[in-house]
Amino acid sequence: MRHRRKGRVLGRSPSHQRALLRNLASALFLTERNEEAYLDPAQAPKVKGRIVTTLEKAKEVRPLVEKCITLARRSNEQRRAAEQFGTTAARNSEEWKAWKKSDRYKDWVKAVAPAVTLRRRVLVMLGDKKAVAVLFDDVASRFDGRPGGYTRIMRLAKPRLGDAGTRAILEFVGVRDRSAKAAAAPSFEGGDDAAK
Repeated sequence: MRHRRKGRVLGRSPSHQRALLRNLASALFLTERNEEAYLDPAQAPKVKGRIVTTLEKAKEVRPLVEKCITLARRSNEQRRAAEQFGTTAARNSEEWKAWKKSDRYKDWVKAVAPAVTLRRRVLVMLGDKKAVAVLFDDVASRFDGRPGGYTRIMRLAKPRLGDAGTRAILEFVGVRDRSAKAAAAPSFEGGDDAAK
C-alpha cells in the first residue's frame, strides 16, 4: 500500500527523482537568461520561459517551481525594506566605510538577513547558482502582484516519438496570455421593422 506516499515515482529512485525535478526547474528558470549568457547564440531557447517535457513530469515539477518563485518574491520584499538602511556609495569609498561602521549598517544587516536566508533555501532546492540568480533578479519581480499560479501546463497533441509519451509545455504565465475579446452584438439596420 502507498499510504502517505504522494507524488509520482516516474520510474526512478528517490534521489534520481529529486535530481530530475531540480534539473527541470533549473532549466525553466535558465530559459529566461539573456542571449549574451550563451556561448553559442544558437543554443538560446526559441521561446523564453518555456520547456517541453512529459505531462507527468510537468505536473510533478510545477509545485517546486511555484514554491521557488514564492520564496523569491518574499525575498524581494525584504530586500526593498532593507534599502532604507543601505547606501549608494561605491564600495571601499570613504562614505561606504563610514556607513559600514555606523548603526545603519547593523540595521541593514538585520533587515537583509531574511532575504539572504531565503536565497540560500532556494539554492538548496534548485542546486544551481545561475538559475537562482535568474530567478531572484528577473523572474520574481515579474510576479510581484500575483498571489500564486505562476506557471501553466499545456498538453501537446503530438506524442513523443519512440515511446508515445504525452508531451506538455510548462511555461510562465503573463507573457503569452490570450486575452478574451468580447464578441460584438450584431447590429440590425432598420430597427424594429427589420425584426418583424
